[in-house]
Amino acid sequence: MNLLVLSLVFIIYLFMVVYVGYIAYKRTDSSEDFLIAGRDSHPYVMALSYGATFISTAAIVGFGGIAGQYGMSILWLALLNLVVGIFIAFVFLGKRTRRIGANLKSVTFPDFLARRFDSKFLKIFSGLIIFLGMPIYSSVVLIGAARFMETSLGINFQIALFVFSIIIAAYVFYGGIKGVMYTDALQGTIMFCGMIFLLFFVFWKLGGIQNANMALTNMAPLYSKEAIAQGGLGWTAFPKFGSPFWWYLVSTLIMGVGIGTIAQPQLIVRFMTVKSDRELNRSVLIGGIFIAVMPVTAYVVGSLSNVYFYQKLGKTAVEVVGGNIDKIIPTFINMALPEWFVYVFLLTLLAASMSTLSALYHTQGTAFGSDVIGTIKNKKPTDLVNVTKVGILIAVVLSLILSFILPSSIIALGTSLFMGICAAAFLPLYIASIYWKGTTKAGAIAGVVSGLCTSLFCLLFMYKKTAAALGICQFLTGNPVLITTMPWPVVDPLLFGVPVSAIFLIVVSLITKPLDQELIDKSFKGFDKA
Repeated sequence: MNLLVLSLVFIIYLFMVVYVGYIAYKRTDSSEDFLIAGRDSHPYVMALSYGATFISTAAIVGFGGIAGQYGMSILWLALLNLVVGIFIAFVFLGKRTRRIGANLKSVTFPDFLARRFDSKFLKIFSGLIIFLGMPIYSSVVLIGAARFMETSLGINFQIALFVFSIIIAAYVFYGGIKGVMYTDALQGTIMFCGMIFLLFFVFWKLGGIQNANMALTNMAPLYSKEAIAQGGLGWTAFPKFGSPFWWYLVSTLIMGVGIGTIAQPQLIVRFMTVKSDRELNRSVLIGGIFIAVMPVTAYVVGSLSNVYFYQKLGKTAVEVVGGNIDKIIPTFINMALPEWFVYVFLLTLLAASMSTLSALYHTQGTAFGSDVIGTIKNKKPTDLVNVTKVGILIAVVLSLILSFILPSSIIALGTSLFMGICAAAFLPLYIASIYWKGTTKAGAIAGVVSGLCTSLFCLLFMYKKTAAALGICQFLTGNPVLITTMPWPVVDPLLFGVPVSAIFLIVVSLITKPLDQELIDKSFKGFDKA
């Protein structure tokens, strides 16, 4: 490892990030710029910011590691990311979100819900969900980047965590969402170039697409006995229908992330940063290409790492890393690729982690300052920029603490669980807020509260991966989960929380007082002309 070259690459990268962050700082002239980018973002900046926030080290390192352990069946998640996370999100949700957000002058997602339903409770409750729940996600993103630094560069894991956190906090603290989005666009470009090269290099290294896939298929007898016992059939086969692995793959990883994405507050707010539907239309193609390349590359490389490791070391990927699947992608990059690309991929992972973390920290900060504290003190969001900055610093500290205490191989699970919680709490309400004028305040509150409570109950008492680890159900009942009969211990809470939330929202809305017609007209102003 050439420390001089590494230092130069790192310094140049940091200079670019600092310079772009400085430009954003100079262009942040108002509190609305800090919170919502002045509603005037360029389509390229918006699309790359959305994509770079979407695809983090959790996708590259965490889900790439899952692919290394279980195989290419996780590619279905990439398809769902493209169809749901980009096409449906931009075309069917983004445009209506932008228009209603502009009509109501919303600056955050909880603020959007509060203004749409004239409810301070929704704003505080949603803000607390984001501020207290999002550190789970931000910590696993932080872990992903630090693991690569530890594996490839020999840097102490704890030191890497601190360095990342300080750099990101600086430009989020001063530049607000403009600083986040401008640096996201830069980092997204670096990520895209790095992953394109990685995909082509891996297939070249393994003799082409056909030879690489055939070699992986022929390794089926080496597939983990533990994975086979759970229903796995090989690295190039989908797991047995109804098996524990099938439920984990489909309900937790594919649906939890693929569907949960459209209920992510840090992504929803991106739709409110552009000035017209034209910008969103132009963003779809850019975002679609980005999302098509990023996860596909991570999942394919993770799976094919088994071929490389077996040819070189006679071991599968999981065996090489001693069971910690979060180290599969970093170890493969360090061993298989030329030294210069290790530097390039370091920048790719730095960009992936910093782009996502900056968005998460900004979202948590606005949830704390603007949505929770601002509502309690009855002040406008635009008057609370300093309190929001305090919230950003608290968010950084919380994610750091969790990064130190979370177990290994947690990145993919932590990501899917947080996205599942957001889907249960927000998805039915979010869709109803932009499509159903008949949604009432009481119905909105019933939907978000019932969805969250159902999801948390399942995590604590039903879903084995979390219930057994937390031990609350074991302490209270003597069993790791309430229902041990298959498939209930392996069904993700998302499949309970979202339907319950939707049912409560619809039923309560049908039997309670409708919203004031003036508020409805204001929210949907201009839709007849669109």
